[in-house]
Amino acid sequence: MGKVLIIGAGGVGRVVAYKCAKNSSVFTEIMLASRTKSKCDDIAADIKKDVGISIQTAKVDADVVPELVKLINSFGPDIVINVALPYQDLTIMDACLETKVNYLDTANYEPKEEAKFEYSWQWAYQEKFKAAGLTAVLGCGFDPGATGVFTSYAAKHYFDEIHYLDIVDCNAGDHGKAFATNFNPEINIREVTQEGKFFEDGKWKITKPHEIGKDINYPNIGPMKSYLIYHEELESLVKNFPTMKRARFWMTFSDNYLTHLRVILNIGMGSIEPINYNGMEIVPLQFLKAVLPDPGDLGENYKGETSIGCRVRGIKNGAEKTYYVYNNCKHPDAYRETKAQGVSFTTGVPAMIGAKLVLEGKWGGAGVFNVEQFNPDPFMEEMNKQGLPWHELHDVDLEMD
Repeated sequence: MGKVLIIGAGGVGRVVAYKCAKNSSVFTEIMLASRTKSKCDDIAADIKKDVGISIQTAKVDADVVPELVKLINSFGPDIVINVALPYQDLTIMDACLETKVNYLDTANYEPKEEAKFEYSWQWAYQEKFKAAGLTAVLGCGFDPGATGVFTSYAAKHYFDEIHYLDIVDCNAGDHGKAFATNFNPEINIREVTQEGKFFEDGKWKITKPHEIGKDINYPNIGPMKSYLIYHEELESLVKNFPTMKRARFWMTFSDNYLTHLRVILNIGMGSIEPINYNGMEIVPLQFLKAVLPDPGDLGENYKGETSIGCRVRGIKNGAEKTYYVYNNCKHPDAYRETKAQGVSFTTGVPAMIGAKLVLEGKWGGAGVFNVEQFNPDPFMEEMNKQGLPWHELHDVDLEMD
């Protein structure tokens, strides 16, 4: 049906490549590209062994538009799935425009020099993609991604107005390391150490990092200390569902994780400002990334599971209604299928689903879109088929007041 180019060979890229190979009737040719081709080759070898499908590999520097254009033109994909670094979103979008290819990513753009998560840079491409007749799908991982689809599904089927949204993200897994991040350490630490932010009564409210925390009960897991942080999908969801009175995002962190994080910040290793060391310019956070465990290597011994969902309160037929929709994903199950841990799995599977729906013509249109702007039903159906089954609870105590 179509050719796909996947850019990025970390844990998420591994999952996307595996799942595309397992849907080879849709993804008839697959190429995996990265700055480090040997990573792509290793993944390709695993897929050939486990799935019986051959995929192509290539080397590319996603910071360099001419390199991207050359690769895209030589392979001729119908869609590019970008699971590289968020810093590289705009260069890959530029290359897709130049080569007339559809685009999909899992995280919004942020500049290297500032930890700032904002869709404005990518929304500014709306007219360019519209004029080119191309589709750009933003934020099609789990959060953002499935959480936006969950919200859209709730709005379509169960609510006349959504008033309150709480996205709850729990990782109750244990990787056996003293300290490690579940995806790129540089991006992860920048994300979770920024100021908290949530939407309430028509305005954004700012909190100190991890200032607000509470115990939240997660299905099959129990109570876990969860902290209010800012996450990018809030920006698009309050825009696309204007009846919202409040929208928040919560994520679990262990005391051990937060202690390590405080030490990292207190000694300056979380800084993104370059320093001079022995005549060389280095960025402390990038150096820290080099010495921390690779998230792609955590899967083999990872125990436990994740639980991510949306807790929604609003109005249906004049009466108040509550709704909770969620997915739980076990790390060992993810590893058995793709040799990746559950956080990579829950991000990579939705990216494949979004690309599949674009190639099948079920999602599309000319312009730049967040996932909640599409029909949620085919995505929800695919989640159940592709290893991310979801569950829903109606008219329950959401425990989020």
